[in-house]
Amino acid sequence: MNLDDLLALGRTSDWSGVRVTVAGFGVSGYAAADNLTFLGAQVTALDESDQGDRRERATLLESLGATVRLGEGSTAVLPDDTDLVVTSPGWAPSSPLLAQAAERGVPIWGEVELAWRLRDPAHPAPWLAVTGTNGKTTTVQMLEAMLRAAGLRTVACGNVGLPIVEAVMDPEPWDVLAVELSSFQLHYTSTMKAESAAVLNVADDHLDWYAGAERGREAYAADKGRIYSGVERACVYNVADPVTEQLVRDADVQEGARAIGFTPGTPAVGMVGVVDDVLADRAFIEDRQTSAAELCTLDDLASTAPHYVANALAAAALARSHGVSPAAIQHALREFRPDGHRIAEVAVVDGVTWIDDSKATNPHAALASLSAYDPVVWIAGGLAKGAGFDDLVTSVRDRLRGVVLLGRDADVIRKSLVRHAPDVPVIEVAAGETEGEGPMDRVVAGAASLAHPGDTVLLAPGCASMDMFANYGARGDAFAEAVHRMRRS
Repeated sequence: MNLDDLLALGRTSDWSGVRVTVAGFGVSGYAAADNLTFLGAQVTALDESDQGDRRERATLLESLGATVRLGEGSTAVLPDDTDLVVTSPGWAPSSPLLAQAAERGVPIWGEVELAWRLRDPAHPAPWLAVTGTNGKTTTVQMLEAMLRAAGLRTVACGNVGLPIVEAVMDPEPWDVLAVELSSFQLHYTSTMKAESAAVLNVADDHLDWYAGAERGREAYAADKGRIYSGVERACVYNVADPVTEQLVRDADVQEGARAIGFTPGTPAVGMVGVVDDVLADRAFIEDRQTSAAELCTLDDLASTAPHYVANALAAAALARSHGVSPAAIQHALREFRPDGHRIAEVAVVDGVTWIDDSKATNPHAALASLSAYDPVVWIAGGLAKGAGFDDLVTSVRDRLRGVVLLGRDADVIRKSLVRHAPDVPVIEVAAGETEGEGPMDRVVAGAASLAHPGDTVLLAPGCASMDMFANYGARGDAFAEAVHRMRRS
């Protein structure tokens, strides 16, 4: 198949004879392979892992005519007859399979690019898209709640919730989609044009993934900025993060698209922000030069932590760009509760509050969480993914009662503490010391020894979890269980 024909493929195209290699057979990879098989493509799905339910899904897909190869070595060589590669998130361009595709001139699409092309031309639900280093999931879930409160048929999809290919292939049309997009997903998009889009923040993260790029930080930010390409209505940016505003300035958007800032302070015209204790809209009302519309009060929110308020403002800006009323936004935010392991109170023991923010998997997220508490005993460590902690430690050292470190890259954080907060007491729990009732017991005991009544003990690791735990949820669960064991002892 020639390149022009490939680039024109969509929902109503003839896929028979198109040989597609799907890289990765997790949730999104399976969704892509399944729907491409349904459309008539000749699909080969490859994955180094055969864990979980991959074998079962492989059997099902093979019965429909696809080829599935699982296990070590399965992704080493790109099949010779491949016309198109569809890659799952997380596959870096330097991975052997994708590097071979690029060398041979084989187009590489991400699942998001595939999903955009597979929209139903008769009912192409608009996308309200969100990216950022931190806060994406909470913001998209808030947005989903706002859209539903307005009576719209919607779903959170993409990097959270329903795989985006499944969402666009749903036989019952959606009114609008709330789409979370990671930098990995955006890296492989080229034709997506969201109705409105937001970049919440940009900070160092996944620099290991971009290690092959000449300028990793710039490449990461540029991938985030792809979300603004072709936006129709609103490019929502973070007033406190100049990088996000610059990404808007650099974007090629549709005529009439507006730049809408969100801020924790008083909003200027064309922004949403906070006036006294009210979340206010000065962007989507007619008389925005002299007045503002009330969206909700701080008391309506599940948390008044600054990053949580920022997420609510960003979600509200996207919802307002789609015509959702302030009343529906207020109702949604009053009812909304974040998922577990996001600034979740575990217990209050002897006057000390224990908070699980295991979802804080990079320094930027940890900084946002730490900034909400003072004084605080910080529990940190895990896989740093190439990130540094000097700026974080410098910013929060005056509020640190103490620090407990664990995980493979604990020493990275310890060295930053030695440089910038040498007087803060640090307890480092070695891997061998985390065996016993639960992997967090020594950590919790160490934190309890540092905390005073009125303090907060905060699990905000600033690192990924996979060195010791299956995922950040398992890490947060282990923390909560250890706190409750301590409470009972």
